[in-house]
Amino acid sequence: MKQGAIDELVKQCGSIYKPVVIAAKRAKELSEGGQKLVDTDLRKVTSIALEEIRQGKVRCDVQEEAVKSSRKKERKEKEAVSSGGRRKS
Repeated sequence: MKQGAIDELVKQCGSIYKPVVIAAKRAKELSEGGQKLVDTDLRKVTSIALEEIRQGKVRCDVQEEAVKSSRKKERKEKEAVSSGGRRKS
């Protein structure tokens, strides 16, 4: 991937780490038979995944929302355990 494209991903996602993690998950989906969301001659699933993010077909903020939701669920479970299985009202 060219430096300009990398800079574009960083600008879109806010850090270099988000697109890497999201692209890895998307590449796994592609390798397991998922359909490409972009028209490209690229063959490597990681390159395709990064291109999908660059073109806005896969969004960076989706992952962030999933993480927030997961953390909220974990907090509720911890509260339930600490209160002896009873949920707080």
